[in-house]
Amino acid sequence: MTPLQPAQLGGAQAFLCDLATGLVQRGHEVLLYCASGSEVLGVELIEIPVAPGANLALMMPGSKDEPAPSPAVRRAFEVLFEELRRRGADVVSQHAFDAEAIELSGGLPVLHTLHLPPISRRVLDQVLRSRAAFATVSESCRRTWAAVGAGQVGVLRNGVPVFPVEEIPIQGDALMAGRLSPEKGFEDGIAAARAIGLRPVVVGVPYDPGYQPDLSAAVVLPPQPRSQLWRLMSGASVTLLPVHWDEPFGLVGAEAQMAGCPVAGYARGGLVEIVEPGVSGFLCEPGDVKALAEAAQAATKLDRVAVRASAVNRLGLDASLDAYEAALAAVAG
Repeated sequence: MTPLQPAQLGGAQAFLCDLATGLVQRGHEVLLYCASGSEVLGVELIEIPVAPGANLALMMPGSKDEPAPSPAVRRAFEVLFEELRRRGADVVSQHAFDAEAIELSGGLPVLHTLHLPPISRRVLDQVLRSRAAFATVSESCRRTWAAVGAGQVGVLRNGVPVFPVEEIPIQGDALMAGRLSPEKGFEDGIAAARAIGLRPVVVGVPYDPGYQPDLSAAVVLPPQPRSQLWRLMSGASVTLLPVHWDEPFGLVGAEAQMAGCPVAGYARGGLVEIVEPGVSGFLCEPGDVKALAEAAQAATKLDRVAVRASAVNRLGLDASLDAYEAALAAVAG
């Protein structure tokens, strides 16, 4: 529903672009169906017009209310799948967290990746009704789907590119990045950073219009192209992940570690699966700002070469590409 841009809206969008470009580089023919105005280098784009107002149907993980069905969203997916069926495909890798994307793909050889837990009743109903293949991005998130009856959902973990790291001076910054949404907990991160004398830096992506966090004590930067975000990570003392929900994966944390930047955060959801305690970062009791500050202080003392080596070994994109090649081949038959 939103264009794919160099400065991505979130982790799902960033991973989708990495997956598409990675499969192209491995010799696959990839058509990336996306909203008009998208920019993804090296991949053939099939741009779908999206009517104004469709963004109102975006899921707000920090809200208890589910958006009402949107005619604009439904029409966009109708156009998408009409075009996809016209062109044909050996297999479809579907990443939109929309009930319409599951419903209207019926009969296609499709693997649905669920980048969020079951926070949408409409999406859950379609998952339970569908006979398609489903996966989510971490074991933690898989358990949330199994708990509501979707035991057929498997796991295909995200990964991040092994990008080069610049040798730049380390600043006394505690970096936070992601969508401006209440579940990201930026205010806890700001308090923890200030408690240990680090400068809080927030790279905020506007998302939830009803959420107005107090960021007055932080340096606030606009959305950054990923190459620039990686550079900020490579020069930060620590990246903070003070999440107020069970993070499905934690792509920012994975990217930070790949940049050699240690992480500190709350031990929730997929973060427990992507942080190597005492090597690439520290996690603490959720909601405990004092413990978060202590974890961040300890993280700044970790060996940054070891942080990156740990990420390369555990979180690289190649393992994700291997898993998706196998899963998509199985769906294609």
